[in-house]
Amino acid sequence: MNIEVKNNAAIVREPGVLITDGPSAMELLATARYETGCAAIVLFKEQLDESFFRLSTGLAGEVLQKFVNYQMKLAIVGGFDRYTSKPLQDFIRESNEGRQICFQPDEASALSWLERALS
Repeated sequence: MNIEVKNNAAIVREPGVLITDGPSAMELLATARYETGCAAIVLFKEQLDESFFRLSTGLAGEVLQKFVNYQMKLAIVGGFDRYTSKPLQDFIRESNEGRQICFQPDEASALSWLERALS
């Protein structure tokens, strides 16, 4: 897997959809932690199955619970404005106010958020 480490975060550079369900999230999380020793991961929106962004599927909850349970911070990078679902927009806003999961427009913002969350 193509993973770059920056500011104590594992940035997953692997192209394509990597997370389609809970087990694939767990595999990615374990691989990143084992290969890098990092306690934070940066993923790009394109690496998540599109159903992740439909909260009714339950995929977001299942995936994010893995990161919470294994104490791995997660920053998801991408443009989220195209998603007009109020529950999803509320979820993104609330996540960004916490210290475990965030949704950021670019890699630099994600790394900055993770740096604060890890301190």
